[in-house]
Amino acid sequence: MANTKSSKKRSLKSEQQRKHNINYRSMLRTFIKKVNNAISNKNIELSKKNFKLMQSILDKQVQKKLIHKNKASRYKSRLYNKIIHLI
Repeated sequence: MANTKSSKKRSLKSEQQRKHNINYRSMLRTFIKKVNNAISNKNIELSKKNFKLMQSILDKQVQKKLIHKNKASRYKSRLYNKIIHLI
């Protein structure tokens, strides 16, 4: 339990930030699922379009330090290889 005024404020701010991060992480997972669904349906154009959107979102989240850069790189690499194997 927070005792001082500054520690109470800090705990409130950290809770707000946690909720903010949850929203962005959820959005990221949704876009990854969209790419995977387009790949599984063998829709090349849609998968390329969704991949491009997902890639920009991943890069933004890396800049905000929401996810690690190597994890983002791994996501992009694996999905890109799946798209290439469709063609």
